[in-house]
Amino acid sequence: MEEFYRIKRLPPYVFAIVNDLKMKLRREGEDIIDLGMGNPDIPTPQHIVDKVAEAVYNPRNHRYSASKGIYKLRVAICDRYKDKYGVDLDPESEAIATIGVKEGYSHLVLAITNPGDCAIVSNPCYPIHSYAVIIAGGDVRSVPFEEGRDFLEEIEKVVKQTWPIPKYMVLSFPHNPTTLCVDIDFFEKIVAFAKENNMYIIHDFAYSDISFDGYTPPSILQVKGAKENCIEFYSMSKSYSMAGWRIGFALGNKTLIHALTRLKSYLDYGVFQPLQIAGITALNSGQDCINEICEIYKSRRDKLISGLNKAGWEVKPPKATMFVWAKIPEKYRKMGSVEFSKFLIKESKVAVSPGIGFGEYGDEYVRFALVENEMRIQQAVRGIKKIF
Repeated sequence: MEEFYRIKRLPPYVFAIVNDLKMKLRREGEDIIDLGMGNPDIPTPQHIVDKVAEAVYNPRNHRYSASKGIYKLRVAICDRYKDKYGVDLDPESEAIATIGVKEGYSHLVLAITNPGDCAIVSNPCYPIHSYAVIIAGGDVRSVPFEEGRDFLEEIEKVVKQTWPIPKYMVLSFPHNPTTLCVDIDFFEKIVAFAKENNMYIIHDFAYSDISFDGYTPPSILQVKGAKENCIEFYSMSKSYSMAGWRIGFALGNKTLIHALTRLKSYLDYGVFQPLQIAGITALNSGQDCINEICEIYKSRRDKLISGLNKAGWEVKPPKATMFVWAKIPEKYRKMGSVEFSKFLIKESKVAVSPGIGFGEYGDEYVRFALVENEMRIQQAVRGIKKIF
């Protein structure tokens, strides 16, 4: 078989090990509680579903759409940023709709990465943040990212040790998988540092609306002058439980928006137009549905954290995201995250994501996704408590 350059550069997909074991046990009749993949189970709010159903019956919406997203959708996201963050955006030059954030981010990286370019990416990270750089032919400089370390200091070290200076850095707060959060002061410092070193910042803001306990995640575009070197990706997948609808946005720096727009014009015609119309309805209607979704995740978080702590597995509750990042109990830590995840699924019938799948600095952790109802989470906790 012919070996392809880009495919050879991609590492093995670690999550497949646990997924394969999960499917094997399910075929054998085992009831596996899947808290591995972050695939939202909460139904999309009814008023959004009703709008797409209405739009589907209009034959005008059956044609090709626009690769940058229809104008009213871009206006809607700009209005949301103005209302929530006080950020002014031009829907023509500073906003583009994408086929979900994963597509938009990957194609932006492809558009701006030259041979020999490198990017700073946290470790652990959401896998596509590093894989997209590799696919584009660039190199990744990993920055250790864990509680107790000064992330900005770690970035400064990497930049000093790298020549030429990295072209861009990839950030994502609230962070997946670690759930760590930052305030606007951090963004002000990192934006200033990037400008001093002539670097772009790509910020994945996927969990912008999923937060708890009074914490509101800031947008990096709230920093004065951030649009000079920053682009931010906003997702509707978690905020409105629209993961399968594939509607996201890139917002901010005109140069980066132009590059992404140009590349996408060769590649796609955007998502099915009725989905975009429903997206407009979601962004322009009342936001009570977001609060309701947050309450569901908060309740699940509290149930899982409480149960794990009672079982002797001490875990802190996250301030945001739909995940819990749990350090493997000391007794089992030497197993590593893959073997521990296999142990959990075999003995407690609970599937989780091994931390090493997000980078080597994640190997002492596993990630729980809050994608099962509270009864199932209680059942999962009982299984874990039993083996402990």
